[in-house]
Amino acid sequence: MSELHENANRKVVSAEGMKKLEEKLKEMTTTGRAAIAEKLNVARGYGDLSENAEYDAAKDEQANLEREIMELEQTIRTAIVIDDENVSTDKVNVGTNVRVKYVEDGDVEEYALVGALESDPMKNRISNECPIGMALLGKHVGDVVDVETPDGFIKLEILEISRQD
Repeated sequence: MSELHENANRKVVSAEGMKKLEEKLKEMTTTGRAAIAEKLNVARGYGDLSENAEYDAAKDEQANLEREIMELEQTIRTAIVIDDENVSTDKVNVGTNVRVKYVEDGDVEEYALVGALESDPMKNRISNECPIGMALLGKHVGDVVDVETPDGFIKLEILEISRQD
């Protein structure tokens, strides 16, 4: 298997983002599992398990939680953690802030380029996997990029690249 293919399913995450994932996993494996165990105990008290809707629902919830835990463990094991201290500002990369000008109307926006697990478009935290993020990756100050969006093509000029706080 090629290295490129092996890395294709790996998520990019900051050190802070990794800490949040680990906290979420801990919460799911402790509080989440305990809550479902309690639901199963209560449902068992209702009698015949073959016709017990509460028990079936709790078992489904348990299966979903265990699937989510396995997926999160896999993500944590394989994630590429970006050390914010070592992020270069020579070009746009995950871990950088990029100030861009929309060429059409002159509007200026600043985006934090983050991994998909940390994206929050409402806070201008865009993923390296979204159209704008992909178009900006590897570009330099002064570059103009064409981005295909659901609303059509837009042109962005890169004004500044800085390290995220």
